[in-house]
Amino acid sequence: MSKVITRFASESVAAGHPDKVADQISDAIVDAVLAQDPNGRTAVEVLVANNRVTIAGEINTSAKVDVEAIARAEIKRLGYTESEWGFSDQSPIDNYLHQQSAEIAVGVDDFGAGDQGLVFGYATNETPEYLPTPIALAHALTRAIDTAREDGTLPHLRPDGKAQVVVRYEDNKPVAVEHVTVAVPHDEKISLERVRKDIYETIITPVLARYGFVVAEKDIVVNGTGVWYTPGPASDAGLTGRKIVVDGYGGYARVGGGAFSGKDPSKVDRSGAYAARYIAKNIVAAGLADRAEVAFAYYIGAKKPVNFTIDTFGTGKESDKDVKAFAEDLIDTSVKGIIEGLQLRQPIYLQTAAYGHFGKEGLPWEQIKKS
Repeated sequence: MSKVITRFASESVAAGHPDKVADQISDAIVDAVLAQDPNGRTAVEVLVANNRVTIAGEINTSAKVDVEAIARAEIKRLGYTESEWGFSDQSPIDNYLHQQSAEIAVGVDDFGAGDQGLVFGYATNETPEYLPTPIALAHALTRAIDTAREDGTLPHLRPDGKAQVVVRYEDNKPVAVEHVTVAVPHDEKISLERVRKDIYETIITPVLARYGFVVAEKDIVVNGTGVWYTPGPASDAGLTGRKIVVDGYGGYARVGGGAFSGKDPSKVDRSGAYAARYIAKNIVAAGLADRAEVAFAYYIGAKKPVNFTIDTFGTGKESDKDVKAFAEDLIDTSVKGIIEGLQLRQPIYLQTAAYGHFGKEGLPWEQIKKS
């Protein structure tokens, strides 16, 4: 019987990508609120554009936070310190945060869902991170690009960038990387040929080798238009929550209706997605399936999900009934059960706002529960 061959591509973006700048400012504010007020509520949206930062949304907290100082600190940390790039830590900031609506608050005060929403969690045994191979590789590439710039290995790189990976599957197993695309801004004095060589030798080759893959230099593209010097929001505006597929599973699993960053854990767009990932990962880690997708749905004010389903895509090693029983024993899927069970009222969210929300060690929803 011939093998079934498929291909799948996923992308990741660097921490200095405009959308990620917005996400990180949003989550830095969330963390600042939760550090002082674990019960604080946030729904923080950020727009970054040419020489401008706009912060808007709702907040309900006793915490005293300087959102402008937080935003400037994040912009500086991400490398935007040159005013000639058209965006920097000195760019003007507009703050339009206001008090959370009482009509929303009344449904959330007693551990009701902070919004209507459907969420998905996914896990697979393809990679050590329990993530699909394409998104795991893409995140590893963008993280390596940022690290090489920050530690001086490739000092001519500038903030911002993207990576995209095409993986060939045979009978649902990843067997080869067929193409890698990288886009990264760089110093005008450095040639594209030099940047391409640097990216292939210093970034792509060692990152893929860690996962057991290689790609020929002829099968990479670096800066497809040939020129990219000006990084960040001066070239392309950024918005909180616009990289929801990058934040999740790279398109390999289904995507819910809401983004993550800027939201406190009462918003089930965030906490529900984390709980779904926790369940899916533990199902796979326990050997109950090779891959699993968990789905929840809520309405605003709901104490528990109105839908809770598990799909193991025919890879289950136990009956569906036994898998569901295992999942229900892992965590109480009520809003209160998720927040308390995963200890989500901590200032832990800034680290999620770049290179994906899943597959990182130390986060509560990534823990494998010991039997």
